[in-house]
Amino acid sequence: MTKTELKEFLEDKVFQYNNPKFIESDPIQIPHRYSLKEDIEISGFLTSTIAWGNRKMIIKNADKMMELMDNSPHDFVLNYKSSNSNYFDGFVHRTFNSTDFEYFIIGLQHIYKNYGGLEAVFSKNSILNSTQPAIHTLKKVFFEIPHLERTKKHISDPLKNSAAKRINMFLRWMVRNDGAGVDFGIWKSLSPAQLSCPLDVHSGNVARKLGLLTRKQNDAKALAELDTSLRKMDKNDPVKYDFALFGLGVFEGF
Repeated sequence: MTKTELKEFLEDKVFQYNNPKFIESDPIQIPHRYSLKEDIEISGFLTSTIAWGNRKMIIKNADKMMELMDNSPHDFVLNYKSSNSNYFDGFVHRTFNSTDFEYFIIGLQHIYKNYGGLEAVFSKNSILNSTQPAIHTLKKVFFEIPHLERTKKHISDPLKNSAAKRINMFLRWMVRNDGAGVDFGIWKSLSPAQLSCPLDVHSGNVARKLGLLTRKQNDAKALAELDTSLRKMDKNDPVKYDFALFGLGVFEGF
């Protein structure tokens, strides 16, 4: 395909997948249950944190998370006291267990009480064309209070060469606002132009087949290469192509 043909092909796939039907089988359905901004972002952050593995299991376990938080994530986070020490016992998603879940509640409480919330951390520490420095800062802030070392692995750090797929996906949810009904666009202090594509096995393989990516590992260097390719097609909203790459990989086995 020529560059023009490739762009047209991907635009068609974005149109095909970037619509409310996408929500039915995707973890983004969890934050779509809420209307309060803080409930959307906290439920979205926790859901994206466990978004690896089988999608049905991700949704099932994210649903359990919300139930444990009385389906009021923001209120629960603000009022949680760690003396409720056995409250999360039995919760597990892959390597994310009850101990990790409890710390994430405490870490989020720290951010909302001392830093003005998740959006404030990201908007203050992002740069003109990237949110990756802000992801690094989020991890530092999140774990600046006492924590178990094991829990740190559940937030990736782009400055340690991670593609940070799950947080980039979360940022897509919060920042993009194209009126299609999937992403929320509730964070007005950041622009879609600053976002990076959630790079995983599916999107990476499709990107390589389409000539958008040459690096073999799905790491921060690969993400930078993919970002460059996508920005050439749409500098204002490069991450919309995540719908195309993901849809081609997951739904069409491209």
